[in-house]
Amino acid sequence: MFRTALALAVLASLLIPPFAYTQSASTTHPPVLDVTSIDTTVDPCTDFFTYACGGWLKKNPIPPDKTSWSASAKLADDNRVLLREILEEAAAGGPGQEPVKQKIGDYYAACLDEKAIETAGASPLKDALARIDRMHSKRDMAGVAASMLGLNVPFDFQSDQDFKNSSQVIAEVDQGGLGLPDRDYYLKGDAKSVELRQAYVAHVQKMFELLSDTPDMAASGAQTVLRIETALAQGSLTQVERRDPKLLYHHMTQRELRALSPSFRWKEYFSRAGQPGLRSLNVTAPEFFKAMDAALKNENLESWKAYLRWQLVHANAPYLSTVFVNADFDFFGKTLTGAQQLQPRWKRCVNYVDSDLGEALGQVYVQRAFSPEARQRAQKLVKQIEKAMEQDIDGLSWMSPATKQQALEKLHALANKIGYPDKWRDYSALVITRDDYMGNVLRARVFEFNRQIAKIGKPVDRGEWGMTPPTVNAYYNAQINDINFPAGILQPPLFDPSADDAPNYGDTGATIGHELTHGFDDEGRQFDAHGNLRDWWTPEDGRQFDQRASCISDQYSQYVAVDDIKINGPLTMGENVADLGGLMLAYTAWKNETRGQKLDSIDGFTPEQRFFIAYAQSWCADTRDETKRMYATIDPHSPDKFRANGVVSNTPEFQQAFQCKAGSAMVREKRCRVW
Repeated sequence: MFRTALALAVLASLLIPPFAYTQSASTTHPPVLDVTSIDTTVDPCTDFFTYACGGWLKKNPIPPDKTSWSASAKLADDNRVLLREILEEAAAGGPGQEPVKQKIGDYYAACLDEKAIETAGASPLKDALARIDRMHSKRDMAGVAASMLGLNVPFDFQSDQDFKNSSQVIAEVDQGGLGLPDRDYYLKGDAKSVELRQAYVAHVQKMFELLSDTPDMAASGAQTVLRIETALAQGSLTQVERRDPKLLYHHMTQRELRALSPSFRWKEYFSRAGQPGLRSLNVTAPEFFKAMDAALKNENLESWKAYLRWQLVHANAPYLSTVFVNADFDFFGKTLTGAQQLQPRWKRCVNYVDSDLGEALGQVYVQRAFSPEARQRAQKLVKQIEKAMEQDIDGLSWMSPATKQQALEKLHALANKIGYPDKWRDYSALVITRDDYMGNVLRARVFEFNRQIAKIGKPVDRGEWGMTPPTVNAYYNAQINDINFPAGILQPPLFDPSADDAPNYGDTGATIGHELTHGFDDEGRQFDAHGNLRDWWTPEDGRQFDQRASCISDQYSQYVAVDDIKINGPLTMGENVADLGGLMLAYTAWKNETRGQKLDSIDGFTPEQRFFIAYAQSWCADTRDETKRMYATIDPHSPDKFRANGVVSNTPEFQQAFQCKAGSAMVREKRCRVW
């Protein structure tokens, strides 16, 4: 649904123990199709999103601690209430309870201990700040950067599946080191971008002052940070460029990497980071490392110290005392995304437990929230939509038999992961205590970094998940060739086993189809059935795909995201292709499942209308303008309104269901279709 960049991890060898499903404290959920969310004063053929969601928008203003609000965000909040129940019980359980509950309970209790956190202030950063201050020359950068594991400073070091040998994990270095969300924030010259950079510099200065710098020192340091980060941004790939996996694969020896960036002591860095014998790796963005080397040469030692101090406090500010938390929120919450209030501490603590101990928390969550029947129903839905995809591929007029054979091979090799992992991650080596919150955060960060780096040179674990079970999201991984649906997203109102088929297929069915279609979008189609980066298309079929995908890109490039900013069609192409393909696969699967059945109208809506209304209501949402502006730069997803309207305007089945006439806004004269 909202695909993310993933650093997938090795699962521990613990098998899922048998457990009994236990219904938690009841939460009233709206139905999958909520008729009270419809605004019947709007013509569905003019603006289907507002027709399906107008009532919802009136009833659901954006909460002050949110940057956007949607049906899925409401579900995530409901899940968070349940997770709070689980964590409060675990925190109150005391010694002697199950190790998994003990660990999540201790982490949560430490996070809620505001008195201890306020007393500590910035002291948890004391050792790291001293290490930076002790740097004698820029040659010390490698050792200090390696001590800041997991912070992507001044680049990202991780493990990844080899693009050309999908059975193996290799080392990888990637661009990083920025404080703002994307390179474009540093390089655009429009008035809003200049204003944001000025606010950013003021924020960095404020954080330096909280570290006891004088105002003059802090102001000078903030300008230095902007200058260094701008140099790194100039060498970074754009978001659109990063959508092409061929541009992200440059297998090199360590010697070749050193030639790109000779001013950085790579051998020392890899040794301190736990890979002393590393010989080769993938370098995703060679030009970035050339830019980093130039910055190392051009900037003096004191400048780099300022940069490292900023990155350290920036990464840890949300976990420190109130003055740091509030200053961080003032810029990254209020200024950058438009949020009005900081989330209550309990919500933040729930999020942090899910982030650092997600599969430990997930074990308890699935016992409370995800019945075996719901899992079986979701698994059945996935299989039906896969059959619809097979039917679709077989019937394509523009694809040759040779490419169809390869496409079907990939489809049949695809793995489905529903609800939760078959093996739970082992956190036994991670030390969590009730009286050291920042220590828990730092140890969890190092634990995860080491867990990822330990994969290098080993076979890929294809059973691993990149999202935690309570997450309200889903994803497709092209390198594993699998779709992943956590239990968190398979809840009412997005999915309800007791509901009739039409809305379930229109909502969750379309989401399943969306993730499945990602295997055949402009990125996913470049990987074969085994997850190798390989061109398995005939040249003519590739041209036919590009022509059809370009139609969708051109369509969305005409929509306005916010103010005078239009949607970036090339950036959002994959998600838009998946939205359209996913809806059509779900429609075909629903028709296959109900063939021969007599389906009655409900609440005055035909089954076909209910299918499409449920689809549109899955995108009921409102977003603050500041966040819309940010998303227009960095998010590969289109705004929610166009994820509804842009899709149905290409869909004859929708137009027939609502009897839309030619020339209506929801009837495109030039329809786009890939899958």
